[in-house]
Amino acid sequence: MIRCLAIDDEPLALQQLVTYIGKIPFLELAAQCQSALEARKFLEQETVDAIFCDINMPDLNGMEFVKSLQAPPLVVFTTAYSEYAVEGFKVNAVDYLLKPFGLQDFQRAANRIKERIEPSANSQQPIANSQDDTIFVKTEYRIVKVTIADIRYIEGMSEYLKIYIEGEPKPIITLLSMKKMEEKLPEFFMRIHRSYIVNLTKIQEVNKNRIIMDADTYLPIGDNYKEAFQRYLDTKFLGK
Repeated sequence: MIRCLAIDDEPLALQQLVTYIGKIPFLELAAQCQSALEARKFLEQETVDAIFCDINMPDLNGMEFVKSLQAPPLVVFTTAYSEYAVEGFKVNAVDYLLKPFGLQDFQRAANRIKERIEPSANSQQPIANSQDDTIFVKTEYRIVKVTIADIRYIEGMSEYLKIYIEGEPKPIITLLSMKKMEEKLPEFFMRIHRSYIVNLTKIQEVNKNRIIMDADTYLPIGDNYKEAFQRYLDTKFLGK
C-alpha cells in the first residue's frame, strides 16, 4: 500500500481527495490536513510515500511547503490556477491536477505515483515506448502522447523545448533539456544547431547554411554541426 497525505484548506476539496484516495485500491490515507503547517507537523512524526497538496493555501502555500521539505515524498499538486503548472514541474511534481478534476484524472495521477515507487516502472520523461514509437511529455498541467515520426523539429529555449508536430498549429512546450530529448530520439533526428533538432525525413531543401522545412520555416545549421550534417547529406546525395 502507498501511504498518502491529503492537504487542502477547503473542506469540500479535502473531502474529495479523501474520497478519491479511498477508491484507489493501492492507496492508503495516512492523514488529512487543512493547512501546510498542520501537514508539516504531521510529517515531523510520520512518513508517507506521497502527498496530494493544494497550492493556494493561507500562511504557507503548497509550493513553498514542498520546497521546504528536506526529503519530500512524491507530490501531486491540486489547484484551480493553471499558471502554477510549470512551477510545479520544477519541483519535480509527479502530476498536476487542475480543479475541478474527476476520478479519472485522479486515477491517472495515482498510477503515476505507483509507477515511480515500483522499480520496474521507473523512468524519466520523456518516456519512450519502443513498441509504438511514441514519447510522453509534460506540458502545462497535462502529459501528452507524441508520435515520434510526426515531430518536424525541436527548438531549445533555455530550460524549455518547443516541439513542432506535423499538422499542429502550435508547438508543445515542455520543461526539458535538449540533451535529454536527443537521448530519446531515434537516428533519423539530428542536432543541427545548439537550438535545433530536426527530423531528417521532414527536410524539404538545404540552401547554403540553412535547412528549409517549409515555405515559412528556415533553420540555421550551426558551425559545430556542419560537418556531421554534411556527412549525412553525402550518404543521400545523388549526382556529381
